Amino acid sequence: MKSVIQEVTQRIAERSAATRRAYLEVVEGMARRPRGADRMGCANVAHAFAALPASDKLRVVAERAPHLGVVTAYNDMLSAHQPYEGFPAVIRDEARRRGATVQVAGGVPAMCDGVTQGQPGMELSLFSRDTIAMGTAVALSHDVFDAALLLGVCDKIVPGLLIGALHFGHLPCVFVPAGPMSSGLSNNDKAKVREQFAQGLVGREALLAAESAAYHGPGTCTFYGTANSNQMLLEAMGLHVPGAAFIHPHAELREELTREAVRTALRGIERAEQVAIGRLVDERVIVNAMVALLATGGSTNHLIHWVAVARAAGILIDWNDFSDLSAAVPLLARVYPNGSADVNQFQAAGGPGFVIRELIDHGCLHADVATVAEGGLAAYTRVPVRAPGGLAWQDLPGDSGDDTVLRRADRPFSSTGGLKLLRGNLGRSVIKTSAVPEDRHVVEAPARVFDSQEDMLAAFNRGELERDVVVVVRFQGPRANGMPELHKLTPPLAVLQGKGYKVALVTDGRMSGASGKVPAAIHVSPEALAGGPLGKVRDGDLIRLDAVAGTLEALVDEATWATREGALPSAEQAHAHGRGLGRELFAGMRRNVLSAEEGACTWL
Repeated sequence: MKSVIQEVTQRIAERSAATRRAYLEVVEGMARRPRGADRMGCANVAHAFAALPASDKLRVVAERAPHLGVVTAYNDMLSAHQPYEGFPAVIRDEARRRGATVQVAGGVPAMCDGVTQGQPGMELSLFSRDTIAMGTAVALSHDVFDAALLLGVCDKIVPGLLIGALHFGHLPCVFVPAGPMSSGLSNNDKAKVREQFAQGLVGREALLAAESAAYHGPGTCTFYGTANSNQMLLEAMGLHVPGAAFIHPHAELREELTREAVRTALRGIERAEQVAIGRLVDERVIVNAMVALLATGGSTNHLIHWVAVARAAGILIDWNDFSDLSAAVPLLARVYPNGSADVNQFQAAGGPGFVIRELIDHGCLHADVATVAEGGLAAYTRVPVRAPGGLAWQDLPGDSGDDTVLRRADRPFSSTGGLKLLRGNLGRSVIKTSAVPEDRHVVEAPARVFDSQEDMLAAFNRGELERDVVVVVRFQGPRANGMPELHKLTPPLAVLQGKGYKVALVTDGRMSGASGKVPAAIHVSPEALAGGPLGKVRDGDLIRLDAVAGTLEALVDEATWATREGALPSAEQAHAHGRGLGRELFAGMRRNVLSAEEGACTWL
């Protein structure tokens, strides 16, 4: 393996020794108990299985058949989750064929960031992750299950399910994806219409037609944002059936993969000493996920989410780890917003199996890890196909099916990953360099400061940003308003950049995993509301964002900077972000949340 990968893994293990040991002690204690139906009182057992068919009651209680719990994030609001409606029936049927029983243990909320983007509901988005984790815990707390199947795809849902499942680390757990929607209007063409609308060149009717042609059916949105990054990471962690991530919801293969997830979970019960999720997800598996993210130019949201996921397993990671890994990991994929292809083209070119094979061969992944599928991580370098009696897996060709989308590790798009840590007197932040043209990796321009995205959009519409400018949008961190994604800022900033201006965004908020070509220093920590330096920035201050050197600086005289008072949000703004659309219910999370670099955890 590459020495940097080994060194980062080792320092994570050393840093996490005490917390990981404490976590595993809990896992082992839970694993030593008798199975649920034998351990519980008769009234508990009767309540647990009251609604099961009589034959299933006999199996689970008297015959001690394996009993699977399903946690589902099904709803009709997310196109990616709509296909889950019929999954429980398929899972029950396959389990019964195998002599096992199944119950849907619970459902968890799942919100669509596409629906709430730029709306007040987006301020609940980040916190929905920990709400989902708690919902997963509530579902599994019935404590009668031998293994769990987790049904979720999208942005906060997979991290939330994973955090929740890791608090039941004694259970083998298999994630069950639903697949991407078919390709519609290309992501590039969609982005052009958005920019035209921002300039007033087309109206709402044209914009709605373009959006509806891009997002047009069941399945995950086809850009490589947070949802599809989730699927890549779960493959690299060995938590899926191999190759399950990007098969269309209505493909014939999809149902067979769902059935194979049931079979995998049942085999996992026999292999629980190795593949119970708390044992399986160790520091090597976390590093494998980080490497897969970097090698594919995945979503920046995972610099928050995977810190929290790791913490749930007693493992401590930080942005230095991501940055050091990025310097050693080649960029193998160009999928929108890092290129023009969508995830269906990525899958056709070789998909996760190709990426994992190349990373193993290039010494970037720990191949000696446990996975839910037998055969270890090598099993995830192959692709599933229909075969007599079910499924088979076949090797991929040596070369990519399309080297404009996916490349071998010996001739990558870049020798380093798609991420850079920025440090300086404005704090610590990250930038997704894989999507930004190289001539935009350094921007130095006067600041224009806004305390909300609405104010920034209004200034753009008034023509006040037609110049070189670093747009600073502050009071968008976890404590201030739940750290919403600021994807609505991308089209106007792209318009300014397209006119030849030097433009950048600096914010303590998040950007969508779909945000791309405009340089953006995001997740600035500490956030402005917590006394972070963004509160000191004033209109006209010269700001330098240097993604080559890894710096983010306000070029202000040191004495002036040291004595300058930090701004505070207005009372009106603070009130607005805490009222309406259920935001009152999340006040405790806003008060208790940790910083972005600490995973924005609300449960520690």
